[in-house]
Amino acid sequence: MSTQTIDYSKNKAFLIDTTKCTGCRGCQVACKQWNQLKAEQTTFFSGEGYQNPPAMSEYTFTRIKFRDYQKDGQNEFAFYKEMCMHCNDPACASVCPVGAFKKTKEGPVIYDAQRCIGCRFCMIACPFGIPKYEWSKAFPLVRKCTGCYSRIKEGLEPACVTACPTAISYGGRDAMLKEAERRMKEKPERYYKKIYGKEEAGGTCIFYLTHQPLDELGFKPVTSRALPSYTWDALRLVPGIFLTVGGTLSALSWFNHRKERVRREEEQRRQNADQQPKEGDQQ
Repeated sequence: MSTQTIDYSKNKAFLIDTTKCTGCRGCQVACKQWNQLKAEQTTFFSGEGYQNPPAMSEYTFTRIKFRDYQKDGQNEFAFYKEMCMHCNDPACASVCPVGAFKKTKEGPVIYDAQRCIGCRFCMIACPFGIPKYEWSKAFPLVRKCTGCYSRIKEGLEPACVTACPTAISYGGRDAMLKEAERRMKEKPERYYKKIYGKEEAGGTCIFYLTHQPLDELGFKPVTSRALPSYTWDALRLVPGIFLTVGGTLSALSWFNHRKERVRREEEQRRQNADQQPKEGDQQ
C-alpha cells in the first residue's frame, strides 16, 4: 500500500453540472486532440443510448453519455461527461505490483508506462471501469485519462475544460465542492440532492451535479469507503507464499517487458538515424 500522504484540500477538481451540458462533445474532441488519440471504428447505437463511441477505450479517454427519459409525458435527453474520477485514494494504485499508478499532489492519478507489466489488476480494481487495455498492440499497455497532468503543471487547465462552453468548472477541490453545495442550496428544485464524487470510493476529484436520480442516468453505486482498504483486507487472507510467487512472477514479467521495450526503442532509434541525411549528401 502506498505510504504517501496527500493533502486533498490542495487537489484540483472538476465540477460537472449535467443540467448545463448541451451534449456538444467538444470535450471529447479536445481530449482526442491534446492526447493525440487515433480515430476508431465505432457504431452509433450502443444499446444503452445514443453516445458515440459506445464505450471508452485505448483511443477514447472521455465521452459524453446520452440518457433519454420521460418528463411531463415528453421524451427528454440528459448528458454527462464520463472520465477517470481521479480518486483521492485510488484502487488502481493500491493493486499495481510495480507502482505504475500514482496519485499526484495536484489531483490527477497518473500512469507510468515504463513500469507497467500488463497485469491488468488496475482494470479489475477500478470501481468506475476506467483503465483500458491496448488490445490492438503486440506489446500492450494500459491507457486512461491523465487529468491533463502535463498541462496542470504548467498552470493550464485541462483540455476538456477549455473546450466546454457551459458545464465544466475547474479549480481547487474545496472550492469546487463549495460551489456545488452553493448551487444546490440556491436552486434546490433544479438539482438532485447528492453530489456524486464527494464520498464515492473515499472521495474523488470529479464532482457531478444532476437533475435526475443518479441511477436513472447510469451512475454506478460505489461504496463511500476508500477501496484500497478493501484491497488490503482481502490480501491479508491470501497465504504469503502466493504473494511471494506472484511478486516474483510480476518482477520477471516486468523485466521481460522492459527488455523487449528497450530493444524496440533502440531499433527505432537506429532506423531514424539511418533515415537522416549524411554529411556530404546532396540536399
